[in-house]
Amino acid sequence: MSAARRAQRRPIYNRLAVLRAERNLSRAQLAELVSINVQSVGALERGDNYPSLDLAMRICEVFGLPIEAVFSRTPFTAMSTELYGGPTDA
Repeated sequence: MSAARRAQRRPIYNRLAVLRAERNLSRAQLAELVSINVQSVGALERGDNYPSLDLAMRICEVFGLPIEAVFSRTPFTAMSTELYGGPTDA
């Protein structure tokens, strides 16, 4: 099975854009920190490309987070929901 077909069944979601925004990092700055080009950061954020294990680990080192906090096989819920609960949790 091709990588593209596997990706349709098992996508990899990420929080790169949110984490960059929290830390005031531009795509260019993140790209420089992990030694990739800026277009690759955009492709990762959009889900057009998936990182190698090495790249995923370098990205997580920049943010100081474990891989499961940055990448997931299931969609992430909004960070505000995770931190503060949903409207029914009040």
